Amino acid sequence: MTSSRRNGEADIDRCVAMITARMNERVREISASIRSALEEEIPELRADVRTVELLGASVQGNVDTMLHALRHDIPVARTHLPSAATEYTRRLAQRGVPLNTLVRAYHVGQRRATELVFAELQSADVAPVDRFVVGQAIATRLFRYLDQVIQQVVAVYEGEREQWLDTRNSVRALCVRELLTGKKPVDVDSATEQIRYPLRWHHLALVVWYPGVESRGDELDELQRFVRRSADTAAASASPLFVPDDQLCGWAWLPYRSARPEAVAEVRGFAAARRDGPSVAIGTMEPGLSGFRRSHRLAQDARSVALAREDAGHRVVAADDPGLSVAALLDGSTAEVREWVVDVLGDLASDTDNDARLRDTLQVFLRTGSSYKAASAELDLHSNSVKYRVGRAVSRRGRPIGDDRLDVELALLICHWYGPAIRRPDPA
Repeated sequence: MTSSRRNGEADIDRCVAMITARMNERVREISASIRSALEEEIPELRADVRTVELLGASVQGNVDTMLHALRHDIPVARTHLPSAATEYTRRLAQRGVPLNTLVRAYHVGQRRATELVFAELQSADVAPVDRFVVGQAIATRLFRYLDQVIQQVVAVYEGEREQWLDTRNSVRALCVRELLTGKKPVDVDSATEQIRYPLRWHHLALVVWYPGVESRGDELDELQRFVRRSADTAAASASPLFVPDDQLCGWAWLPYRSARPEAVAEVRGFAAARRDGPSVAIGTMEPGLSGFRRSHRLAQDARSVALAREDAGHRVVAADDPGLSVAALLDGSTAEVREWVVDVLGDLASDTDNDARLRDTLQVFLRTGSSYKAASAELDLHSNSVKYRVGRAVSRRGRPIGDDRLDVELALLICHWYGPAIRRPDPA
């Protein structure tokens, strides 16, 4: 190799390193842009709220790895699928999302990454004649990275899919899922014998999950143990039914010979006391096969509300929590709802601790019939403190509560359940 050729390649490497170093300072912004492109072009990726957060982690892990490989010209054979991307691939395999959807996502991601790289190159202090050569070098390296990563994605997906089907495709799990769809006539007695669970009794459904994105491999065993202890605490009449949903989530039903409404509070208390335990969404006590389905559906709705919040962590919610069933009807319409909440509450919708306290006080005040005395008793505050906070809340809103009181109560309820996902960021 001639000296001039070596110098030329060194110059290209320096330019590539300079471009990727600049982009590395904006990893989050770039990752968010690629994630938005994926969600817009591939609706299947945003259809399941349970994997949306992991999609963002997967994208950022790939962007980090890609920029690092480009910057240091690391051979593709030495690059590996990031852990978050590996877990995301496994989760999609468990849910039966087609492999070609995942492969297409990587192609869409590469296209968007290429656009961003060339935009950065265009704005860099690089001679026009060199931009083509540097751009060609980056495009070639991006393609090699994509080819290597897709091979790894396919291997992870196929391995996980095979293992998951071996685990999930038991007669019991398949029968339960078929029962939930309600698409076929059901012989209740035969189905009861098949799944070894009394479908004619009363049922309290639970959805239990770990909110993290990393799996250790033993979560399903822990979830089953948690469900059994919940059933003992809430005095279930027989053994609970547990069905895995994915590696970090399970569905459960506690059976009762007759309605036992206090079981909801008992499960809630048991779950809330275990700060290292799973998050729990609790349905309502319902009878028969229709109740088996309805209690599960309500628990799923409650979980959707919990997952829509941005303060992910250990949570216990129940379908009969005040206002939760109404909040669940929003079902992902957070952008439109945010605009409406801000219109109704004004500055009171800001995401600050002080405004949160004012909203809570105003919500209790309105719910107790606009009684300072009743609100002070529920909040354990002096009535003068309640009166002050209500006044401040109305002032922050910017107009009195009159004919739109119902709108105000609904907006306060939405803020309570959806948290930072809905509330307006503090302008300060």
